[in-house]
Amino acid sequence: MVFVLSGNLHGGTVVASYPFDDSASHMRGGFYSRSEDDNLFRFLAMVYSQNHPEMKTGHPNCPDTPHETFEDGITNGAQWYDVPGGMQDYNYLHGNCLEITLELSCCKYPPAQQLQKEWDLNRESLLAYMEKVHMGVHGFVNDSVSGAALSNVSIMVAGISHNLTTAKYGDYHRLLLPGTYNITAAAPGYMSVTVNGVHVTEDKATQLNFTLSPKVDEASGDIPLTTTSVPPVVPPVHQPFQPKEFRHHSYADMDVFLHNLASEFPSIAHLHSIGRSKENRELYVMVISDNPTVHELGEPEFKYVANMHGNEVVGRELLLHLIEYLCRNYGTDLEVTQLVNSTRIHIMPSMNPDGYEVAMEGDVRGYKGRNNSNNYDLNRNFPDQFVTITDPIQPETIAVMNWVKSIPFVLSANLHGGSLVVNYPFDDDEEGVSHYSKSPDDQVFQQVARAFSQENPLMHSGHPCEDLYPEEYFKDGITNGAKWYTVPGGMQDWNYVNTNCFEVTIELGCVKYPWAKDLPKYWEQNGRALLEFIHQVLKELLLTLLLEITGGCWYLGLTPSLPPPTGKFAVYKPVRTYATVTKDRAETVDFRLTQSDLSSSNQFPGSPQPTQSPSEKELGSLIKKLSSDQGLEQLVKSTDTGNSIRYRRPKEWSDILNSLKLNFPQITKLHSLGWSVEFRSILALEISNKPAEAEPSEPKIRFVAGIHGNAPVGTELLLEFATFLCINYGKNYAITKLINETRIFIVPSVNPDGREQASEQQCSSAQGLTNANGIDLDRNFLGHEPQPETKAMMDFILNRTFTLSVALDGGALIVAYPYNKPVQTVENEGTLKYLASVYAKNHPKMHLGDTGCSNNAGNIPGGVIRAAEKQSHMGSMKDFSMDSGHCPEITVYTGCCLFPPVDQLVSLWSENKKSLLSMLVEVHKGVRGVVRDRSGKPVVGASIVLNRRMKVFTSEGGYFHVLLAPGSYNIEVIADGYQQQRRKVVVSPYKAANSVVIEFDLDNNIFGLPREFVVASAAASMTALVMTACIIWCVCAAKSNSQKDGFHRLRQHRDIYDDEIRLNTMGSKKLLLANEFQDESESEEETLYANKI
Repeated sequence: MVFVLSGNLHGGTVVASYPFDDSASHMRGGFYSRSEDDNLFRFLAMVYSQNHPEMKTGHPNCPDTPHETFEDGITNGAQWYDVPGGMQDYNYLHGNCLEITLELSCCKYPPAQQLQKEWDLNRESLLAYMEKVHMGVHGFVNDSVSGAALSNVSIMVAGISHNLTTAKYGDYHRLLLPGTYNITAAAPGYMSVTVNGVHVTEDKATQLNFTLSPKVDEASGDIPLTTTSVPPVVPPVHQPFQPKEFRHHSYADMDVFLHNLASEFPSIAHLHSIGRSKENRELYVMVISDNPTVHELGEPEFKYVANMHGNEVVGRELLLHLIEYLCRNYGTDLEVTQLVNSTRIHIMPSMNPDGYEVAMEGDVRGYKGRNNSNNYDLNRNFPDQFVTITDPIQPETIAVMNWVKSIPFVLSANLHGGSLVVNYPFDDDEEGVSHYSKSPDDQVFQQVARAFSQENPLMHSGHPCEDLYPEEYFKDGITNGAKWYTVPGGMQDWNYVNTNCFEVTIELGCVKYPWAKDLPKYWEQNGRALLEFIHQVLKELLLTLLLEITGGCWYLGLTPSLPPPTGKFAVYKPVRTYATVTKDRAETVDFRLTQSDLSSSNQFPGSPQPTQSPSEKELGSLIKKLSSDQGLEQLVKSTDTGNSIRYRRPKEWSDILNSLKLNFPQITKLHSLGWSVEFRSILALEISNKPAEAEPSEPKIRFVAGIHGNAPVGTELLLEFATFLCINYGKNYAITKLINETRIFIVPSVNPDGREQASEQQCSSAQGLTNANGIDLDRNFLGHEPQPETKAMMDFILNRTFTLSVALDGGALIVAYPYNKPVQTVENEGTLKYLASVYAKNHPKMHLGDTGCSNNAGNIPGGVIRAAEKQSHMGSMKDFSMDSGHCPEITVYTGCCLFPPVDQLVSLWSENKKSLLSMLVEVHKGVRGVVRDRSGKPVVGASIVLNRRMKVFTSEGGYFHVLLAPGSYNIEVIADGYQQQRRKVVVSPYKAANSVVIEFDLDNNIFGLPREFVVASAAASMTALVMTACIIWCVCAAKSNSQKDGFHRLRQHRDIYDDEIRLNTMGSKKLLLANEFQDESESEEETLYANKI
């Protein structure tokens, strides 16, 4: 019977637990062991818990564990506690069935009278959970010729590396979350079929049937199992993922590229370093297999090594693309899936990273960068069978030799450039002259060499580089090494002579360091050949050696008609057998050896067996979780970027930041803030889910280091922090959510010129403290002509509304808060001190206060100090940030030594990682909100006054965010023309910021009086004024008429008129007389009067 969905019912608490139940590390608890269907399992668990009134609270309140909580009532099994051998994991891994474990009650065997209550609590959950069996995709798979049902067909979903198989009648049911998927059906002997864009809804399963066509038998041309005349159905042609971005990867770029893929595909990709170069760069190897960390019995080990000569770069780029090709096509492309499942593939993109860094793009046949940083040719540095190598063995050579001897490699290729040919052993001989130097396995080497060259038509032609080397010809594109030219101390011969590994050297192109625009053609020419060469490891003779007391696995490369193999081991009796070897696949030959009498008392010891190996949440819920005692600790344990930190120069900082921008373009943006005195870039990397868009509601946090060039630890920590955030985006829920809800700016160094002057292991030296002009930049933010570095940072601080800033320095083990200037009181000192204490308490040493630094003044309580108490001075960056940028800044002094040895960087990163993450949590606390008027228009520049002391201002969009120490606060919001608003909020150390919405009304007070009274009074005054004006106008009009009559009376009744004049003042009299004699209407009227007479 084939089950699709299952629930395993338990008791003892109230929670829904989902796979995996254990992990490779078998930690007792706290380790999130994620399955490929983690989001689906979380959804299914949530379906049950959210329909259960008690479970969904996440607080079972069980008597035995009163403080145990489960967010939303669900948990990952291993994160709760480790359970090896659990049934739910077995169902998922081996039974095509998704199962969760349901803990239903605190009491395992409750009284009978309680059963009705338990039924009422669980009834809806049980029904809702069962309904989910109808989601996803289901259908049948049939043979296109016979129509027969096909069982054991793999149903693969792109992006989910967990397949299921069809049942007896060709039926399958694949549970999936709503979305769009690319689904493939694949079976041995059949052409795989991929259907793209399958739409899945939650309510009903999508039906998807497959018809598979048998592969044509190449020998006969017939289609096997043809029993009817039904015409075959031509399936869609599957197109595997192909690399799209071709560029030259610097060391920093390669580092990020490899870590990102390893983090994205942890089930099949394992990244490790086999050692370090002379200049301390990691020698990375990516292992790709279905069980990448374990050597499995009967599975061959294969390796590719490139960039042995630093200026021969094509192999380096091809191997990076091959890694991506294998990872992204696994589970969707049948060839890749089978290859990865059956082979353990080791890929080393660069054996000489130091040489690469000095090589020049466009180099056709030069030598710059060919050798390592000690100027030794690594391909002349291995012990040789014919001559003595006198050059000292280089660290890169030693690392590779130790690596190869630790793993039973079967087949290998060393990728070079400068020609186009496959070169096989031997590379030299006793005479040291150029002629054919045959190895005992010459025929095998020719076969595997042709397997590669035949897939590259230009190589196979034998005339690859006619413009450069017109006389050069290689039949079939292959050559014996010594016949071409002798190479004593070569790596391929050392592999063959000293280990069980057959290695060839592949020259991939005529140009050693081609231009980046030409890289796509190299993939087109060699991508197929790289895959075909790996296939050769599966076409050799597999010898399994079965001993009576121990086991061993051997691969032997043979070609048809070679002598039969003989098994011989220590003092065991030899056994001879015959085997027929074909070209298509490896033949298995088992040996059972018995000990000779000489060894009966001296048995070979058995070799050790290697150990084998949540819907999006609201921000408030995450902040609460991460603010708990173990929240950040669990996050730190579940994320890592490795242990490869080293000191880097300013040029490499730029490379690293550019590589992050190139590899994570959707979440990063690189800003140039300005230049140093010596014209080195001062860069800031912005990390956010929408770096190209303005999101004024999100808090902005600034991380700055390197203001003093002689304290470079902060720079390396911030570069590692930026890489850590990018690599874990999309993979870790908490990191993804924090990046989505925050705008993070990282400035690795303010003073790159000073860093160039500083020297390692100088714990107290002032060399490099200042910039190139001899100015201490942390005293240059006030009262001086700003240096170019200072000006760049001042503009950066003023042009963005930051919520919090964290600066990293060295020479002590404390956190300092503002101010550096000697002020008597600091209005918001409680908040500043609180922010500093959060960083310190998450540091394993800093919070103790007793730092042990000789330059620390005794015990520093809590590891926190006011900056002026440590060193009082003017013009510091933190003071400028406070006074001009309105942003609190704390300075973290990472250690007693200013420039500690490089081997301390890993522990310093480990000590500060949790504290740096805590700042991303703290920036989301305090009080935040938006101020607008009744129409919804944002009010910019409004004053937010807290407890009548601390003041901040609203920015673009009317938003504000202020960090505060835990406690109660009275908020007054003031803006011109609006009524003052008041609020009261409580800030918790465990919760996200209180969100406040302020809607302004127009101010109803005018001159301190109510608006209505002022308006009514003004209206009454205006009415009285108008009425007065009307009265005056009427009076004046009446007088005007009287004056006109007076003109007539002047000539008729002069005596009366004189009496009226005497009643006026002298001024008025003059005015009237003037008007009398100047009135123009008088002459006209007088003329008219005379005419009438």
